[in-house]
Amino acid sequence: MSYRGNSPRAFPASSYDRPVEIASGPWDRSHIETFLDEAVIPIRIASAGRTSPLVQSLWFLPDGDSLWCCTQREAVLTRRLMRDPQCGFEVSGDLPPYRGVRGSAKAELLPERAVDILPRLITRYLGDSPSPLADWLLSRLDREVAIRLHSLRVSTFDFTTRMT
Repeated sequence: MSYRGNSPRAFPASSYDRPVEIASGPWDRSHIETFLDEAVIPIRIASAGRTSPLVQSLWFLPDGDSLWCCTQREAVLTRRLMRDPQCGFEVSGDLPPYRGVRGSAKAELLPERAVDILPRLITRYLGDSPSPLADWLLSRLDREVAIRLHSLRVSTFDFTTRMT
């Protein structure tokens, strides 16, 4: 998957990465890439906890065979992914017709990449115009960590034909 935003520079894949595996669903790789490139909605990431799972919504950025996010170093999600990098995810809209991509991934926490990723996320979700939210997010950049979801195993769903 690739990002076609202002900074199309791809990040190199690690040697241990697997290519995206399509487990099931109606979409091929091209359709998945297009959907993720055009979906400016949050990704939901599910992480394991000692007593229960946690689902958290974050802005995401598709890039190659990875999905990138940012969150605070002190966030519960960060601590959980440090303990167990296996996670689940879903990118889907809240309005009919329901369609999207879901699956599992390995999370890699890369604090040094937040300086690259957070500005790209801001541009993707807020645009290029100055905003108080963008300024506030960037003011906390030193406490951000980039999350790279890789080794994706995805399933797709699309209820468009049933719901039109």
